[in-house]
Amino acid sequence: MPPAHALTRDRNFNVFWLGQTFSVLGDAFSLIAVPLLVLQATGSLTMMGVVTAMYGVGGLVAGIIGGPIVDRVDRRKLMIRCDLGRFLVYGSIPVVWTFFGPHLWLIYLVTALGSALAMVFGISYITAVANLVDRSAITEANGRLEVSYAAAYAVGPLLAGLVSHKFGVAAAIGVDAVTFLISAATLSFVRLRRASAERHPEEGGRRQEFLAGVRFLIEHPVFRWLTILTGGLAFASTGITDLLIFFVKEDLGRGDEVVGILFGVASLGSVASGLFVSRMRSRWGFGACFVGGMLLQAAALLAIGVAPGIAALAALTTVFFFGDSTRGVLTMTLRQELTPDYLLGRVTAAFWTVFSVPGPL
Repeated sequence: MPPAHALTRDRNFNVFWLGQTFSVLGDAFSLIAVPLLVLQATGSLTMMGVVTAMYGVGGLVAGIIGGPIVDRVDRRKLMIRCDLGRFLVYGSIPVVWTFFGPHLWLIYLVTALGSALAMVFGISYITAVANLVDRSAITEANGRLEVSYAAAYAVGPLLAGLVSHKFGVAAAIGVDAVTFLISAATLSFVRLRRASAERHPEEGGRRQEFLAGVRFLIEHPVFRWLTILTGGLAFASTGITDLLIFFVKEDLGRGDEVVGILFGVASLGSVASGLFVSRMRSRWGFGACFVGGMLLQAAALLAIGVAPGIAALAALTTVFFFGDSTRGVLTMTLRQELTPDYLLGRVTAAFWTVFSVPGPL
């Protein structure tokens, strides 16, 4: 049976897919809502950058300890606990804003804790997909998940902008919190396949456990260069969302709803990538698609700097998202395919930690 047909009839995958669609819809809300909340409270691009840096720091700390945890515990239960934690963390913002007013320190705390929980959830998510479908269907599964991811980011920012405009930014973050609760509920109905029985003896405690993932990346010739390239790209591109929001709000003088529309339209690039990435890889191979995606990002980013208006900015950001999603899905799939299951959590954590280190800078 072709992988696409097998996935259509796979109850576990479809329930997982549904839950993660809601979860990512919440992430799309916070992508816009948190920077808007900071801008509303401070009016400062610098403070928006500090919050973005806090997000990177939270992910970095969690990435160091998350890999060994994911490889040792029940991955599904860990994902549920991370979702419940994010529900409580993000849910604190609308509660505090309603009864006590704005507090910038809470944004910092929520950003750091939310980032840490998101990192552990993300590591678990990567390993869960590898344990959820056949190896031959991993690219197709990741492509479908990317379509939902992109569709959520097409709708989410638009809704976040409208909710923020009508009910306040804190309310949009409250919607984000509820989606994590929905994700946790759907995960309770998912059953992952038994993880690989293969195990290697651990030496030297927790530090060596984490370093096992780093060693795998360094020793593998393809992953070594992918990690270097991705880390370099993170250094250049982590602040793009903040810059685009600031550009639209301050330089172009547009409202929150226009920010939402911009990111909603641009996410169609990720939708297109998710629909076609499996076929592109089958036709042209990993290398050509990865390099092509990176070149598209570079060209779009150069042009964004001189975009004459919102329409051009949206079109160029769409191209950027297409290249970014294509590169991301291909890299994630390759790790899932080539990494032994007993190491997958640590390798994913090591890769994302290296990705996270340059971002806050």
